[in-house]
Amino acid sequence: MKKLLLVAAVLSSIAQVSQAQEIDGTLKKVKDTGSITLGIRESSGPLSYLDANQKVIGYHIDICYKIVDAVKAKLKLPGLKVAEQAVTSQNRIPLVVNGTVDLECGSTTNSADRQKQVAFAPTTFVTNVRMAVKKASGITDLDQLGGKPVATTTGTTSVALMRAHEKGKSIDFKEVYGKDHADSFLLLESDRAVAFVMDDNLLASLIANSQNAAQYAIVGPALSTEPIAIMLRKDDPQFKALVDDTVKGLMKSGEINKLYAKWFTSPIPPKNVSLNFAMSDALKNAIANPNDNPVEAYKK
Repeated sequence: MKKLLLVAAVLSSIAQVSQAQEIDGTLKKVKDTGSITLGIRESSGPLSYLDANQKVIGYHIDICYKIVDAVKAKLKLPGLKVAEQAVTSQNRIPLVVNGTVDLECGSTTNSADRQKQVAFAPTTFVTNVRMAVKKASGITDLDQLGGKPVATTTGTTSVALMRAHEKGKSIDFKEVYGKDHADSFLLLESDRAVAFVMDDNLLASLIANSQNAAQYAIVGPALSTEPIAIMLRKDDPQFKALVDDTVKGLMKSGEINKLYAKWFTSPIPPKNVSLNFAMSDALKNAIANPNDNPVEAYKK
């Protein structure tokens, strides 16, 4: 009898060790705390932004909540609490790295440099970096920006892309920075800048929801074609596999196409206007061939 009890105790101990080994990294953190934290952007429409009631909504928010559902199922925690932490272009990576944010659901470009610090889900959006201007300015290209103030958002790569572009290398423009995309657009709106350089989808969203959308235009060459993806912590293979499998599942089932249509080609809050932003061939390819390739792969 003692031998049987001893064997049972050993088997129980082995089972507990095995179970402990099954969950680690972010999944263990979430299980232990009963909570997962999403990093959200307040003005990165239509990926992640606030509606008229200050509730965060958007394409990447919907995808992140699909991942949350997968986490609930994996950990058998239907009552898992979801916290939302506002992040900016400047602090989004540090907050993922230090564990404050578990999933960053904004508008972050996947780059080789950033991959040294964080990991990315498969690409769920592909953007072109261009510039928004007021039509009355007559500005249509980079070579018209000499000596003029150009807005961009702190913590983004837009100005560097302008200076690296063939037309931008010899142009002496003044950089003015907004703390977030809404603040940067306000610089253009209030004539403190003649152009705002950013991802074209973000520009389209800000213009569509401005007081006078008809006075703005998105112009100039595409400075860069960039894969946008949800961020998570690096060196966390269990959580990365769950995130990747969830996103790939949305792609395989076609559900991601429905989410895209909901946010990019249908009327959306707060003004119930449509961006009429058709899916690009680059995104269609990323959905057909899921990957977490950095922006450098798009330049080859």
